[in-house]
Amino acid sequence: MSISRKEHRVNDLTEPTYSHGIRFRLHFERETKEEVEKRKKVAREKILQPVSEKEMEINIGDIYPADKGLGIPRRPSWTYDMTREQLLRKEEKSYREYLDDLHSRNPPGSLSHFEHNLETWRQLWRVLEMSDVILLIVDIRHPVLQFPPSLYSYITEELRKQVVLVLNKADLCPPPLVIAWKHYLASQFPHLLTVCFTSHPGQAYATVLQKKRLRKKAGCGQAGGPTDIMKACREITAGKVDLASWEKKINRDAVAERPDGEPAGDPLDQVLMEHLSDAAMEMSRPSEELYKDGILTLGCIGFPNVGKSSVINSLVGRKVVSVSRTPGHTKYFQTYYLTPTVKLCDCPGLVFPSRVDKQLQILAGIYPVSQLQEPYSSVGYLCERTSFLSLLKLKHPSLDDAPKHHSLGDYDKPEPTWAEKRCYKTAKAARNDVYRAANSLLRLAVDGRLCLCLRPPSYSCLKGNWENHPDLPEIIALQGRTEGDEAGEREEEEELEESSTEPEEEERDRDADDDEDRDGDDEDEGFRESRKKEAVPPGNLTVNMFNVLRENECE
Repeated sequence: MSISRKEHRVNDLTEPTYSHGIRFRLHFERETKEEVEKRKKVAREKILQPVSEKEMEINIGDIYPADKGLGIPRRPSWTYDMTREQLLRKEEKSYREYLDDLHSRNPPGSLSHFEHNLETWRQLWRVLEMSDVILLIVDIRHPVLQFPPSLYSYITEELRKQVVLVLNKADLCPPPLVIAWKHYLASQFPHLLTVCFTSHPGQAYATVLQKKRLRKKAGCGQAGGPTDIMKACREITAGKVDLASWEKKINRDAVAERPDGEPAGDPLDQVLMEHLSDAAMEMSRPSEELYKDGILTLGCIGFPNVGKSSVINSLVGRKVVSVSRTPGHTKYFQTYYLTPTVKLCDCPGLVFPSRVDKQLQILAGIYPVSQLQEPYSSVGYLCERTSFLSLLKLKHPSLDDAPKHHSLGDYDKPEPTWAEKRCYKTAKAARNDVYRAANSLLRLAVDGRLCLCLRPPSYSCLKGNWENHPDLPEIIALQGRTEGDEAGEREEEEELEESSTEPEEEERDRDADDDEDRDGDDEDEGFRESRKKEAVPPGNLTVNMFNVLRENECE
């Protein structure tokens, strides 16, 4: 699924008449050429310096200011006397008014890119109305980016339903930071139930290229956190729903895994799914009765790339939802029965309006890397906040001590750049393809193989408390880590230099949808064709006499 390159204006919101696949595309506003060129210029001229740990701290109030009207569009009231067409028109009018108010209160360029497709918001409305308990899934590396307070208030105050915040990908953060985020969110939302979750327990969080995390086929039943979600739901339902069958299923899935990660259950044991038509969903009124017929309905919502599909697969106990790094991969919701008394309702990933920096949106996987026209500022943002230059064994060409005269043979070979290590060359001039190299680094960050973990406010001051917190063993157990993991991390870092020089590794990093959606990159396309004919071994690379900044394709 792609993101439309068209400019979407408020008065362009009309009832879609196109096919189902296009109907649920994510829509973002397109940046102007002047904005892109301005960022390119800044990226070329800025001198990068590591930021302090204090600057890594982020407050939810800075992302979602209370006075900027960053609420969510609401489904307007309706009656059964209205026709389907009348209801759709009323929803479109209400949504246009919402956008008008939002843009009037926020000057141009101040808002982050957010979802402009009314169809996707309609999916959210239906899921919230159908569900008894909402599982709001966020990425533990930057949870406040994906937790709109207005959404929490709407669910708890207007719909009067409970929210369970799932801090997913807990294996990607140091345990003290996980604890700090849990306490910060609890202080901001006292009645919020928070659980940690990981689909890859027992894997290192500090390595750069976490090849084991991607190559080790983790079974769905081995995830850490399903029991905590079940206990949170048991606390909410307070005995109104029998969850004994769910608890038995979790225990059964945890022990019924084959060594290769495949479920060892009966192949005829199929997961019951139901899918309601759009018309049926549009004309359905939210249920006033919770846990109808003794069934608990869990609605799974969240931003793109927070791992909703992985959480659902882990709860179901087998793969029922395909997983992709492409934002908007899940286009419409379906319902999955875990047991006769518990069912899951999946919702497409949805980006809410906020004040998140463009670079941070990209690194958080909210905005697709494939749509970037200028990736350099985002790489600079990542470089200032991680130590990936040393871990990737990279060195800026300007720091080389090679002599500036004599013959070509007298020059020491400079430290290779990431483009050289990956054999990225432009088709026309055979120069280092720094555009593709930048995209490659951003994809590593989105995948969690280059971890950028933000901190809650005051984390640097209270770091000692979190490192000695009594809940630390619990988080370490959830992550599946042992005392010998540090040595394993060092071994993986030693493998990095070899793995980073494999040209074919990039083919596994790139998403097929991303490649199809990119346009205007002739040199990249040409390089892919030429590389199929002849791959240049890393050891035979020609000495590059040009500084990376001078050969930058963004100039």
